Amino acid sequence: MENDAATLYCPNENCQAANPLTHKFCQRCSTPLPKNYLWAAVDSPSVGSPGEILADRYLILDKFVLLDTKPGLLALTPELDNLQPLKAYLRLIPYRLHVPQVYGVLFVADGSSHREILLLEKPPLLLIDDTIQQVHLGSELTTAWRHATSMRQLNWLWQIAHLWQPLVSEGVASSLLDSYVLRVEGSLVRLLELRFDSATSPELPQLGEFWQQLVRYAKPAIAEFVDRLSLALIQREINSTDQLIGVLDRGLAGLGRSQTPTIQIITKTDTGPSRQRNEDACSPPSGTLVSKPPQPTALAIVCDGIGGHEGGNVASNLAIETIQHQVQQLTKVPYDHIDPSLLLNDLDKAVAMANDKISQRNDGENRQGRQRMGTTLVMALPVAHEMYITHVGDSRAYWITRHGCYQVTLDDDVASREVRLGYAIYREAVQQSAAGSLVQALGMGSSTSLHPTSGRFMLDEDAVFLLTSDGLSDFDRVEEYWETEILPILAGEANIATVADRLVEIANTKNGHDNVTVALVHYQVQYWEPEITIQAVIPQSYSAKTVDLASKATDATLLGSPNHKTQVIPDTEPAITRQFPLQWIVPLLFVVAAGFLGLFVKQLRSPSGASPIFSNPLQTQNPANPAIEATPAPRSLANLSPGWVIKTNNDISLGNNQSLPSGTFLEVIEKKSDPNPASGIFWCLCESVPIIKIHKLQLILITQL
Repeated sequence: MENDAATLYCPNENCQAANPLTHKFCQRCSTPLPKNYLWAAVDSPSVGSPGEILADRYLILDKFVLLDTKPGLLALTPELDNLQPLKAYLRLIPYRLHVPQVYGVLFVADGSSHREILLLEKPPLLLIDDTIQQVHLGSELTTAWRHATSMRQLNWLWQIAHLWQPLVSEGVASSLLDSYVLRVEGSLVRLLELRFDSATSPELPQLGEFWQQLVRYAKPAIAEFVDRLSLALIQREINSTDQLIGVLDRGLAGLGRSQTPTIQIITKTDTGPSRQRNEDACSPPSGTLVSKPPQPTALAIVCDGIGGHEGGNVASNLAIETIQHQVQQLTKVPYDHIDPSLLLNDLDKAVAMANDKISQRNDGENRQGRQRMGTTLVMALPVAHEMYITHVGDSRAYWITRHGCYQVTLDDDVASREVRLGYAIYREAVQQSAAGSLVQALGMGSSTSLHPTSGRFMLDEDAVFLLTSDGLSDFDRVEEYWETEILPILAGEANIATVADRLVEIANTKNGHDNVTVALVHYQVQYWEPEITIQAVIPQSYSAKTVDLASKATDATLLGSPNHKTQVIPDTEPAITRQFPLQWIVPLLFVVAAGFLGLFVKQLRSPSGASPIFSNPLQTQNPANPAIEATPAPRSLANLSPGWVIKTNNDISLGNNQSLPSGTFLEVIEKKSDPNPASGIFWCLCESVPIIKIHKLQLILITQL
């Protein structure tokens, strides 16, 4: 395709110069030239011939692939009331990593009538020779499947499993069964467009039938796994997406042992040219380079303070301090002891605790309304082959791979809320007054009305995660400069410290209206195909075995009030007493008899290690997982059962100068009482020591703390 007349117009309203299509920057004013590739969703063989320009604006590159040659102008937008199907796209904006968003509509004359062509953003494309004249669509998943690693194959299925229920709720689950629209871009599953369900929505057995087609070309390590999984869907052994995701999580965990990550983190914060004080904060401290290994912890946090009069600075630093204290303990636990759903819950609770600390400070200083200090937050926690991202506010996380730059957080602002509700297209919503006003931030009220967003991302290739305050992300600076500034990290042509400095410089010179803070997390992967065969274990039902000790007491009269008094958190109270994520336990196994010598336990406590914190939401039904039900009755030592957790009330000698320290948490696997019922003796097998007796008076059932 050639069109010598086609040009790309500068988006700078004071320039608007015409540039050759191959240029990355305006030849007159050096403004970056965004290349907005679009997918035309239309029921026809094509929208026109390659090289043709539609509506004096959209250059046809392929049958349904267009380029907006005037990216500085808003596209025409449809009347949403008359186009109900569009609302599915809008309401699925939290999943825009996979589901395209609406760019606008194109009105094309068709004889005596006009037709509307829906334009969708960022289709999965392969650019040839770095020129926009030659593009190919990303491969269909069914085509790319046979060439992917076992880790990537399960990763794709895992993403589809997470998308299933949201797409079912919008009546578009058929999209995940259509091999034409189901595409991949590197490790990501991407949809070209949405396919709307017929009168009867597809169910999980149909997903199993689709996956059964993939078994033939599954890698040897997972062929049996995929076959068993798809049959379990077809035969309705798996009847919920939570159950399906749990099976895939265990499969990925098995493959994850063949993947060795290396992580580097750097942060940088700057006051900027127009502010007197820096209200941002970050962790690690600005300019600090953290590498894992050898460091045991890898955690990046960016906060953008709100409030003025030093309030924003106080709030952002208080959030960093509180979350660091909570999350650092989570990073010391072996991956095998992590339940992903509970870790997400723990991250949300850490954010809630930071929120209440700041809100308590506001209450103590009698700050009301706009005087209340607060902060945004975005943090990244790499755990084995996953990245956990949590955010509140408009500080963002971007995921950069060799295939593209993806914004993985959705701002908590008015514009995003309007789109989620199906009221407006995002490109139009951001133009409205107060579009950037935050709808939530840490410290503005009780955590009972706070809704942090936490997500998991499977990593099977090298990547860079950028966390940034809006000092850099405003005006699409990340989208403009990621390819020239951040992508070289993945090519080994730049180090992250230099890139962090450069990003701060771009923020100060191209924006300059605010403080700026960035954190770069460089995740490198070494992977080899395992020789073992991964087995799919299909549970009868999902259950958890621990009890939440930090459930929130909600007060309906407080919800929605920005100035209510929050629960006071005494400065002297240890954080560990408020949050106990039980999945972090390094279990000591109780067994029924001395013959179970094959069972071993993890190390009780190392002198340098901190006590784990534990939690599990079981006191009420979990809306995200209906299979997890409330505990039916109070527990006590009298009815001690496997799966519960107890705590030692005092030091217990094990002999040979070893002991169980007071406060040690023990997970009950099996229980056997002394032949003399009156003795109240429990038997315990501990690593490297003989079987010992522990009297029940030396124990406390954890649920009674």
